Amino acid sequence: MPGGAFLLNSGGGGGMADYGGGLTVPVVVTCLMAASGGLIFGYDIGISGGVSEMESFLKKFFPGLLKRTAHANKDVYCIYNNQALTAFTSSLYAFGMVGTLVASRVTRRLGRQAIMLIGGSLFLVGALVNAAAANVAMLIVGRMLLGLGLGFSGQATPVYLAEVSPPRWRGGFISAFPLFISIGYLVANLINYGTSRIPGWGWRLSLGLAAIPAAVMVAGAVFIPDTPSSLVLRGKHDDARAALQRVRGKGVDIGAEFADILAAAEHARRNEEGAFRRILRREYRPYLVMAVAFPVFLNLTGVAVTAFFSPILFRTVGFESDAALMGAVILGVMNIGGILASGFAMDRYGRKLLFVIGGALMFTCQVTMASIIGSHLGNGSKMPKGYAVAVLIATFVFSASFSWSWGALYWTVPGEIYPVEVRSAGQGAAVALNLGLNFLQAQFFLAMLCCFRYGAFLFYASWLVVMTAFAVALVPETKGVPLESMGHVFARHWYWGRFVKDQKLGDEST
Repeated sequence: MPGGAFLLNSGGGGGMADYGGGLTVPVVVTCLMAASGGLIFGYDIGISGGVSEMESFLKKFFPGLLKRTAHANKDVYCIYNNQALTAFTSSLYAFGMVGTLVASRVTRRLGRQAIMLIGGSLFLVGALVNAAAANVAMLIVGRMLLGLGLGFSGQATPVYLAEVSPPRWRGGFISAFPLFISIGYLVANLINYGTSRIPGWGWRLSLGLAAIPAAVMVAGAVFIPDTPSSLVLRGKHDDARAALQRVRGKGVDIGAEFADILAAAEHARRNEEGAFRRILRREYRPYLVMAVAFPVFLNLTGVAVTAFFSPILFRTVGFESDAALMGAVILGVMNIGGILASGFAMDRYGRKLLFVIGGALMFTCQVTMASIIGSHLGNGSKMPKGYAVAVLIATFVFSASFSWSWGALYWTVPGEIYPVEVRSAGQGAAVALNLGLNFLQAQFFLAMLCCFRYGAFLFYASWLVVMTAFAVALVPETKGVPLESMGHVFARHWYWGRFVKDQKLGDEST
């Protein structure tokens, strides 16, 4: 039986299924509570960059680096190049990758709701350990726990949102996850801006307050139901029908949609081969390519520059500590603006347009930053203020453009394209690879900046051309397509059609 076939229960004609049903209060509340898991993601991205340049934090854990920044009379590109300091940031992503792979293997047995609950709990414990850290080892242990929590929540939440959301508004609902990431990032930078004024222990408050978004996610995971698809895969058909009826609204006929969910689950059961082995088969080639390409391209946008180290970057080009932290706060506002605009546009104008506009703007910003930094930042000197402000503005535009395009669509497109039998494996592989690449970028970006100087920005700019071309040519448009009919889009694609079979499940031979 070909595993890449799609489900279509629309009664002929080859059109997409339209299950009906409106935008209900239960589906909005359920999706928002699930998407709140993005808070922990965003909070940690924002908090680590700000804490790592606080004087009280450096004095306790990295006194040698603090002395170097205080007497910086050498290459300004290399002031913050310290592998122990970057390990503080990168260790989270290494263990996030482990957490994602573990979660993807146990999701089918435990359900997506349970995975999100475990993720939030691990993150909560990690935040408390970090706040109480007495040495670097304890700091890294806390980061490891945070990473495991991040991996669990990142694997389950986007797929949860895709499975619960009505097809017509699925892009907007999935984009709630990166929206909460941006909100968490903004809140973290606001907190850093305040706690940087607390001598001695301000960094503890910054790290410890990560317990709040973790508690929000735990509370949300307790009160939301599991997804109908996840319940069906575990044999809980009555619970699955009740969960689907709840989110689609009382009185709505869910028969056709529930029948497709049952058929998809039965299709998965008839092929009990492990999901990770299955996704390597030829008929799943498009999904494997997307699982690899999306996280690779996401990291090659250069988002590490703005996400992990924006305060350090702003200090490098000449801003003082407070101005650098405030710049990171404004960056968070730009992220939220980009995500909101993306959520509004993707279900109206499609995904491809966002890729094209975002790619063009990010390319322009990276080239602009490379030109200014290459011309006006030298050994032992700070950049003239006017040019430093120009770098700041280019960074803001880059951030909004990233959030508008890859920042939102990285979670949306992979979360919606996979067939149910490889959905956990595909999403798990994509998130794990992303976190692994986050680890490499967080660990080595400052060394890369020290070595390549302004050429680092040109490196990312060249990749933006490649990834935009990939999105235009090889990423199918998925606007408004029900999950159970997603294979239809790939089967009709000019290239992927040679891999995915365009036929109804019932017509397949076994």
